[in-house]
Amino acid sequence: MRRIFLLFIVWVAYFNHSKAQLPETPDKLYGQLFIDVQMSRIFPDSKTFADCVPKKDPKTIVTDYMAIRTNAANKPALKKFVEDNFDLPPNPSNGYHADSSGSIKNHISKLWKLLRREADKPFAGSSLIPLPYPYIVPGGRFREIYYWDSYFTMLGLQESGQYDVMEYMVNNFAWLINEYGHIPNGNRTYYLSRSQPPFFSMMVDLLSEQNGEETYARYQKILQKEYDYWTDKTADTKHSVKMPDGSLLTRYWDQDNRPRQESFNEDSMIAINYAGDKKILYKNLRSCAESGWDFSSRWLADGKTFNTIQVTNLIP
Repeated sequence: MRRIFLLFIVWVAYFNHSKAQLPETPDKLYGQLFIDVQMSRIFPDSKTFADCVPKKDPKTIVTDYMAIRTNAANKPALKKFVEDNFDLPPNPSNGYHADSSGSIKNHISKLWKLLRREADKPFAGSSLIPLPYPYIVPGGRFREIYYWDSYFTMLGLQESGQYDVMEYMVNNFAWLINEYGHIPNGNRTYYLSRSQPPFFSMMVDLLSEQNGEETYARYQKILQKEYDYWTDKTADTKHSVKMPDGSLLTRYWDQDNRPRQESFNEDSMIAINYAGDKKILYKNLRSCAESGWDFSSRWLADGKTFNTIQVTNLIP
């Protein structure tokens, strides 16, 4: 455990020299190409292209695309251009078959190995934010770590006695807070504009059950940083809302107001016949994703229609 903590200190010292410059999201990197791919639905899942890794410099890809864009306007040509210039994420349906002959405990033990990812290496143009320690992903189309989901993952890791992986994950989240001021929805550039329900302190609680009360001292400054993010003490994130009696409560609030990159087509289609301010609609769709309850009818003014979403008007 001491070795893991020392590695964590080295990473913090290395990255804490200045506030991180936010990396560009796929829609900013690829511009018209991103819009054309997402709106043409060459992939059934909008997240596919958002997770593609370029085979060469993104600027070169964009230049090449704009030079042939009129010819690539048809779906087959556009798909071929993408396949020629990007590595597609692995198909989530491939690879694993459950063994029903063993116990559920053994089944879960095998799943940890399947869902574990080692420390990432940075890759130019990829939407993945590289993390310094191993971590567990949900699986399927979710090829990255997710914030509040990981608390429940850690409950399972605790039951399996995998305390080292629990500590790796806590240190990854601590690194993200140091690097970006908060824990994003997931370790993708397109998730940086929002967080998720703040479970980090509960993760530290879990770790303290194994490592003792000194765990709280170890992560005290990190815990304070996240608290300051949610209470708008480090930036005007607009999470904190003053009530009529003067008390401060917290709402969900994504910092961006454009279609979610991983759901670009879906959000854009919801906005087509929307009579109001589309930026407000996008803000609410994104903020719903920060809530983790995406998309419950609790957030919809009429209880059933997406374009009546009003997340930022509600104090959960």
